[in-house]
Amino acid sequence: MVAVPVKAEYGPSLGRLLAPRWRVASLGRRAAAVVGVLVLLAVLLAAGLTLENATYSHGGPVPFSFSYRDLYRVAPDPGGYVKVQSRFADGTLRYSYAVDPLRLAPYSGSVSGELPIYAAGYIRALGRRYGGFALRGEGKTMLNSTLSGYQIAYTAEVEGREMFARSLLLMPAGVGVREGVIVVALASPRANIHTLSPLEVASTGVLLRPVKTFAFG
Repeated sequence: MVAVPVKAEYGPSLGRLLAPRWRVASLGRRAAAVVGVLVLLAVLLAAGLTLENATYSHGGPVPFSFSYRDLYRVAPDPGGYVKVQSRFADGTLRYSYAVDPLRLAPYSGSVSGELPIYAAGYIRALGRRYGGFALRGEGKTMLNSTLSGYQIAYTAEVEGREMFARSLLLMPAGVGVREGVIVVALASPRANIHTLSPLEVASTGVLLRPVKTFAFG
């Protein structure tokens, strides 16, 4: 083992301290030590990769993308595009972010006037789908400087536990566009002390990034 030269005032390096043991170690022990170092490096590399942002891109008639962190891909609901989640240590759902298709009926006028009409039927469907469903608010919302939409905030029982939820109805720019997406963001009431109601879901914490970075195209 080669010791790295260091100034005397800093004392012996780790390599110099370990050199005597390395010289007398058997080949088996040396091999085990090398393998251990390689395993440690692999673990550190994997940990570093999990801290980096991931990006999801979807093509097709309604292309979109978003970035996320500390969330993990799972199978989307039937008919959905994508879903990412995180769970507590006991396995219960902590956060969920899903993107599903949205298709409007033919309409005249602006899409901003059509989304509240669509939302009325969507809310009725939510009431049939979820136990404990309670509407907490709805209205226009701005996701970022270039994208706005219509939001529905509610509480619902998901996997047997109450969740805060926001569904965002989003349409790409254009005249008469009919195909867009529904972003469904769920958060456990105990996931973030700063999220006190469904209206605050994705306004801070883990879900903020995928909502703020969502973009069509």
